[in-house]
Formats: sequence, C-alpha cells, structure tokens
Amino acid sequence: MPDTGPSFTVKLAETEADLQAAQRLRYDVFVRELGGGGEMVDHDAGLEKDRFDPYFDHMLAYDDQTGEIIGVYRMLPGERAAELGQFYSEDEYDLTVLKNSGRKLLELGRSCLHPDYRGGTAMYHLWNGLAAYVAERDIEVLFGVASFHGTDVTTLAQPLSMLHHNHLAPPELRVRAQPDVFQSMDLVKPEALDRRTAMVQVPALIKAYLRLGGFVGEGAFIDYTFNTTDVCLILDTTRMNERQRRIYGGA
Repeated sequence: MPDTGPSFTVKLAETEADLQAAQRLRYDVFVRELGGGGEMVDHDAGLEKDRFDPYFDHMLAYDDQTGEIIGVYRMLPGERAAELGQFYSEDEYDLTVLKNSGRKLLELGRSCLHPDYRGGTAMYHLWNGLAAYVAERDIEVLFGVASFHGTDVTTLAQPLSMLHHNHLAPPELRVRAQPDVFQSMDLVKPEALDRRTAMVQVPALIKAYLRLGGFVGEGAFIDYTFNTTDVCLILDTTRMNERQRRIYGGA
C-alpha cells in the first residue's frame, strides 16, 4: 500500500482538557517560538491564554496516528461578541463599519500549526473545518488580525505597502487601526514596490486569505507584547468567486 501521509480529525474543543491542549500548542508557537507574552500566559504550565478564551469556539486538528493536537483556530461569532461586549480585535481596530453592516460576523484568531506539520495538508483540514463551521452558521463576513513576526516596520515596508496598495478593503468593509495605535502601511510608493520581494515576506496565512479574495483594513498595529506587527484581514463570503469557493470548501 502506498504511504498516503498523515490523516487528521478536526473538531471543536468540548472540555477544559481540550482547551488546555490548544493553549499548550499556542504556548509552544507564540511564546517559545515567536517570543510572545501576555498578562494571562502561564509559563509554569506552558499555556498561552487570555480573558477571551472562554467565549471563543476552539477548533482543533488531531493527528490520527499520534492523537496529538497539531493545529488550532479560535472563532468568535458576532452574537457572542455582543454578549461579551467586544471582539478581541477591537483593542487594535475600529470595527464600526462591520458591526453596523447588519451582516453575520465571525472573528478568527490564534491560528497556528505545530512546526512538523507546516507546509503539509494539516492547514487544509483546519480550513475545511472552518468552512463547515461558517456554512452551518450562515456567516457572511470573516475577519481577524494576522501577524508579521517582529515590530520593526522599516523591515516590513514592502509587504505592508503592497497590502495597502493592492488589497485594501472597500469602504463598506474597511476597518481602521485605532487612532492611538495607528501605524500607516503606506510606506513605499506604488512605483517603488517590488511585489515578488514583498510576497516573500507575507506569512502563509495572510497569503491564503488573499487567494480567497480577502482584504486588509487600513493601518497596522504594532503588538510589542506578542512581538508582531498585525494587520486586520476581512473576507466577504459573497465576494468569493466560484474557484475560490471550491478552494475554501475543499472541493
């Protein structure tokens, strides 16, 4: 029999043990690997957590052979954010245009994979799980912050400017970084852009959203706690063309 590679199971966290397993993987990636931190990070137990975790749904990808959680995503439906009083990313971005749109919203975040599974099919399975979650709940707009590693915007001038000039959200979806933390992404003029150089620096997750027809909000947020430069990604499911729908749905 040919080796077909690892197989995966994707499901939502159901127990406190499930949640802690997700937080343990997040600690390995966001804290140990990328140098992040946070007020509620538990270094003794090796858990990356925050005050929003109890309100999110947490999607987990398991390696069927080992039983280990190797990928996670967390998701906050709009109605639950209303109960909480805010979306996670509202500390960084003014989401008024989305919240006033009357459309069903889903905030995404804390997506990560174990290093051994990057570049394979694990993320594909997580995205399939996300697609099913979105379809079941009739979600219309997905959004959330995604990060570049590091806080020196001069080294990120090409990719940030490329996103600003080529992938800025239309006005009705254009969230904006909060005024007190606004970092312009218009750092390189269009004629000075080197798209190939810029795209090399764009993280895989952001590239995936762009391939699906995603946009970015205006302005970046420098997150010194997590050692990242954040952009807000917005994906309007009604704007996805048929090819993108097939990619998104795993067809």
